[in-house]
Amino acid sequence: MHQFSQVDVFTSRFTYGNPVAVVHDCDDLPEEQMAAFARWTNLSETTFLLTPTDPEADYRLRIFTTARELPFAGHPTLGSARAWLAAGGVARSDGVLVQECGVGLVRLRNVAGRWAFAAPPLLRGGPVAPDDVAEVAAAVGVAPSDVVDAQWADNGPGWVALLLASADHVLALDPVLPRAGRFPTIGVVGPHRPGTSDADVEVRAFTSTEAASEDPVTGSLNAALGQWLIAAGHLPTSYVAAQGTRLGRRGRVYVNLEDDQVWVAGDTVVGVRGEVALPSIE
Repeated sequence: MHQFSQVDVFTSRFTYGNPVAVVHDCDDLPEEQMAAFARWTNLSETTFLLTPTDPEADYRLRIFTTARELPFAGHPTLGSARAWLAAGGVARSDGVLVQECGVGLVRLRNVAGRWAFAAPPLLRGGPVAPDDVAEVAAAVGVAPSDVVDAQWADNGPGWVALLLASADHVLALDPVLPRAGRFPTIGVVGPHRPGTSDADVEVRAFTSTEAASEDPVTGSLNAALGQWLIAAGHLPTSYVAAQGTRLGRRGRVYVNLEDDQVWVAGDTVVGVRGEVALPSIE
């Protein structure tokens, strides 16, 4: 039997964020069992906590979708950190955690009770070619002329991102995901009008690679958006992103640039605790 947690991430109210399933003490589990359990949970991500191999790390994390393993993902990082600490994990340094995962070491810090992860370097950044912008725009149902700016925002999942003129434009989208073609993970962001929301921007994340077509709240995308939008002058060095609104969620992502490092923070709620019996793979 393995200890099991389910954590709601980027929310202070259970069922209003993005859940991640976390299995503890998984050094004995083969990859096939991890992948099979991730398929069974049918969540956007399921994670497995292991003993680190790097002496600087507090724990090692493997992250699985229903279809593949990811080198990094944001909401599983925050949710798994909360689960590890709630299960009795003790950080090597007060107020700081170091997670070992597919992209290497990811640092987390606690600010006023809210954990934040350091946005990892992009695997691919830079502008998107005009023909590609047209294809991505068509996939989410807008004209290329509606796109204020576009950027590669790939820190593992392959994100390509569009900036639209307003949050209203973002919330109105009804994408046709099979048309995404070469772009299976698309992020869209637009600013809220001043005084209309507690958030500065609205974010939506669409994918045609998994069972779900829209992710409720996405840490990896928000990390990459922060790196892009702050550097380009589209947003200030500290802002709040809303996500999940069209899905009936109330995700809030707190993005901050400090000493050339983008930090992505969110509240977490441990909603489920128990044990799971993982059968052997035959």
